[in-house]
Amino acid sequence: MYKKELAYYFATPIAYIVIGLYLLAISLFLWVIPGQWNIIDSGYAQVDGLFQLSPWLFMLLCPTLTMRLFSEERQSGMWDLIRTKPVSLSRIVLGKYFAAWTLVLIGLLPCFVHYFVVAYMAEPMGNLDSGAFIGSFVGLILLSGTFMAIGLLCATFSKSQIVCFIIAALSCFVLYWVLLQAHYSSLSRGVLDLRDIAFFATIIIVAVLATIFTIDRLTRK
Repeated sequence: MYKKELAYYFATPIAYIVIGLYLLAISLFLWVIPGQWNIIDSGYAQVDGLFQLSPWLFMLLCPTLTMRLFSEERQSGMWDLIRTKPVSLSRIVLGKYFAAWTLVLIGLLPCFVHYFVVAYMAEPMGNLDSGAFIGSFVGLILLSGTFMAIGLLCATFSKSQIVCFIIAALSCFVLYWVLLQAHYSSLSRGVLDLRDIAFFATIIIVAVLATIFTIDRLTRK
């Protein structure tokens, strides 16, 4: 299921469009568009804008990737065929989840270019807070996984992809504003606190288990 879902993303324009738009938006804000996130305007060797902008972009990116995970099969009737295969429901859900999350992680890899460019431009060369960058990057990975888990759960609420997208985007926004932002900011300081990591991991596990439970109930109707 993991390979099938990952292959589907790259067999369609979805992966290239979503990743391309994310990288383009980040690059424009960091290097072209004047403002508080522009590295050249700030005069400091830092890439804070990458980690301040990404959560808000992920609120749209992650729901875009998850909104179709169950709706297409439910609309076409393929879900019943999938369930007849000798694969457990949990493996189906986990395969879909990790495939979508992998796509986000692939999109994050080119962001290291900004780090190396800024490190090269710094005076003296390499004068960049690597600890804060690593902590922020770990936080971004965990945050993206959390948003993907929330989007996965929301994808079970309706057969309409648009409805699933709206619910997921709103849920990500509310949860980030109320709960996630403080833990993400803590990791961004470069301190890998196990309490913050455990918090993100708990939400991911709960959301995935809730997805399995919801899908199981739908298939029994």
